Amino acid sequence: MASTVNSPSTPITLPKISSIQTPFLPKTSQLSIFKKKKPFNFVSKKVVSCKASNEQSSSPNRRDVLLGLGGLYGATNLVSDPFALAAPVAAPDLSLCEKSTVTSKSAGTIKVACCPPKSTNIIDFKPPKFSKIRYRPAAHIVDSEYLDKFKEAMEKMKALPEDDPRNFMQQANVHCAYCNGGYDNGDQNQELQIHFSWLFYPFHRWYLYFYERILGKMIDDPNFAMPFWNWDSPRGMVIPEMYVDPNSPLYDEKRNENHQPPKMLDLDYAGTEEELSKRDLIKSNLSVMYRQMVSNKTASLFHGQPYRTGDKPSPGMGAIENNPHTAVHRWVGDKKQPYSEDMGNFYSAGRDPLFYAHHSNVDRMWNIWKSLPGKKPGKKRTDFADTDWLDSSFLFYDENANLNRVKVRDALDTRNLGYDYQRVDIPWLKNKPTPRRPGKGRGQGHGRGQAVAAETKAASVIRNAFPIVLDKVVRIEVPRPKKSRTKHEKEDEEEVLVLQNIQVDRDIAVKFDVYINDEDDETPTEPEDSEFAGSFTNIPHNHHKPGVKLDTNLTLPLSDLLEDLDVEGDDNIEVTLVPKEGKGLVSIGNIKIDYIQD
Repeated sequence: MASTVNSPSTPITLPKISSIQTPFLPKTSQLSIFKKKKPFNFVSKKVVSCKASNEQSSSPNRRDVLLGLGGLYGATNLVSDPFALAAPVAAPDLSLCEKSTVTSKSAGTIKVACCPPKSTNIIDFKPPKFSKIRYRPAAHIVDSEYLDKFKEAMEKMKALPEDDPRNFMQQANVHCAYCNGGYDNGDQNQELQIHFSWLFYPFHRWYLYFYERILGKMIDDPNFAMPFWNWDSPRGMVIPEMYVDPNSPLYDEKRNENHQPPKMLDLDYAGTEEELSKRDLIKSNLSVMYRQMVSNKTASLFHGQPYRTGDKPSPGMGAIENNPHTAVHRWVGDKKQPYSEDMGNFYSAGRDPLFYAHHSNVDRMWNIWKSLPGKKPGKKRTDFADTDWLDSSFLFYDENANLNRVKVRDALDTRNLGYDYQRVDIPWLKNKPTPRRPGKGRGQGHGRGQAVAAETKAASVIRNAFPIVLDKVVRIEVPRPKKSRTKHEKEDEEEVLVLQNIQVDRDIAVKFDVYINDEDDETPTEPEDSEFAGSFTNIPHNHHKPGVKLDTNLTLPLSDLLEDLDVEGDDNIEVTLVPKEGKGLVSIGNIKIDYIQD
């Protein structure tokens, strides 16, 4: 029986890989070298706003203004610590919400009204009182009684008046406004963007919490719990049956028609259909889950990079947001729609009821992640302790149509909010990627493209070549500042690969993979290989200023990977970048190795 989880307080013990026998597991650059820094030092610590820009604002932001005041702050607090002034992202002013811009190269530009009803009466959220914990069930195993209640709740939500903030479209527009340029982040030149940063997890937890409370209100059942799409387990790797009935309020016609059941989900999806057997696809999916959940041990690797008031948006995604979160969105969205609606674009994702089941499972991953062993023996993983994260706030309407101001600090434990998740198997804990054996192919029935392998083989190793445009496979030699680190040093700091200033048009879908010391040129590297370090992905979205590119970073863990490949003593590593979607549309400003601790 695979390990299970029911709450973040339940520790999980990882199995020893050498003892596992499962049908899903095989038997067995130019670089700027920095001195040791404080954690998260590769992200500037300015001030927060909700609109991204590559331009430097000429107007002072909140931090600049406060720093200019001098007096008490200048004389005391800021002398010993120049970043002592708190700058958590503040809940937006709904009266200043703007229409969201949606663009694509083929369909042009439209303006979408996503702003919620305005209210001057804001309630500061108080943890709820409840008599028992609500358990969110796995969508593929609910019974008929539950399904009837769920459909009734959805029907009533959709029947609410259009201007009721609890109405289904109003709730869908919450995601549009927060994720597609509706709000500023403390500065009119910076937009608020809750993706690509440490706000991703807490924002979506709060979003689903109030959505669930509204559903319960619709059927007078305060204990109603919404389902989760259990896509991290083979039995749940298809769209749940409850969502595919055209006569159900859970149905959405704007989904990829080629991905209806029994088509199995691809958690490494890159916009094209791959010819993989069911067994190989399951193994690939479980390996993706192991890497993203187990290997990313620190808060910044899991949640994403710090983002404060006045900062440019999108400093860098966390592991699960990057993948499989993005892959599921892209796989479900309808590529025939002008903007890949519904799930394939931030502005429209909330219009598909399946979105909430998807994000419920994403939220479940946060619980599981905190149950896994930490970097140090006997220690579990922990969230950020930074008050700029803990005190970041959002606004949501509750089940009584009251506007609530909520903070990140109140969303750290689902049980304090009155809910948890049904126990289900977690098979990916047994699917640790394994090193490839150079020169040995996998046979004819496996692989995602011999053309990629051929292009990788032809690529020569380069140095001093930044910025890089990913119009082909690129190999870069990257020096390592530290090597042959002791066990204590590895427990204290995670060695990471940082791809800086990744630039791409926001309104296009892209994916590129990152391999480390990939010496087998005859067959393509897959997620189940240790050499596969991770991927970068993007869901189409927009900035309130036309033409402003996404400018972000990607941070990937290396400590376990280098140990698995037995190259911890090497002076350099060879990084291979493989464009899978959006070839020639992505540039990278620099690649370096750093060391982080949370």
